[in-house]
Amino acid sequence: MLLVRGYISPKDAKTAANGARLVVVAAQPIERGAKLDASLLKVVRVPMDAAPAGAFVAVAPLLGADGTERVALRAISLNEPILPNNVSGPGGRAILSATVADGMRAVSLRSNDVSGVAGFVLPGDHVDVLLTRDTGKGDGSVATQLLADNVLVLGVDQTDDDQAKKPQVAKAVTVQVTPDQAQAIALAHEVGKVSLALRGASDSGAPMKTVTTIADLQVRGVRPVAAAPAARPVVRAKAAPAKPKPVQASASQTVHVTRGVEVAGYEVVALR
Repeated sequence: MLLVRGYISPKDAKTAANGARLVVVAAQPIERGAKLDASLLKVVRVPMDAAPAGAFVAVAPLLGADGTERVALRAISLNEPILPNNVSGPGGRAILSATVADGMRAVSLRSNDVSGVAGFVLPGDHVDVLLTRDTGKGDGSVATQLLADNVLVLGVDQTDDDQAKKPQVAKAVTVQVTPDQAQAIALAHEVGKVSLALRGASDSGAPMKTVTTIADLQVRGVRPVAAAPAARPVVRAKAAPAKPKPVQASASQTVHVTRGVEVAGYEVVALR
């Protein structure tokens, strides 16, 4: 029997012992949300006709050997077979809470075609969360401040498929943030407009500016154009009265007047 067992394939070995099959079951009661480890699991043989479909046949895939840490999605009883829909990870049912890192929170932001970067924000991307609000100075001025930078997008609307490739305009975007950032974002929705800025895939640097005001929009080195001075009325000087020219005497002439038979001579002087 040992010689025969050495030549058969590993797949056949699972069913070699009296028509039984290897199945992974709970070694002790497992609570919902518990991370799976070797102490919680064991392998038993069950009859072929009693083995549940899809049950795990080895412990390794449940211990992060595929790069994904699995957790229980519901309470599992002692000796209950471990099925894909009872645990998270590949082959298991999707659950968002299993993907949130320890100490972090998942919060959803209202989104539209503008604040959501035209639908190009997809699960797995990293974004900056911005708030635009009134400064409260009473002069109508506004400012944009950074609430959270380089945060992971967990889901868009009701999907958390990080393999999605087609952009979609979503009504909500769920991101992973710290508890303090979660409180700030919740408050931001009440006092202003929250928007997202999509980061490059390789960009992990911190923003150089956390608050931007209207004054920052002025171009440096360019002075505002001063208003043209009001036109002054043109006052024309009054012309001085012309002075009379001095009368100059010209050469005199003699005019002869004849009255009847008498002729009289008169000297006439022309003025100019």
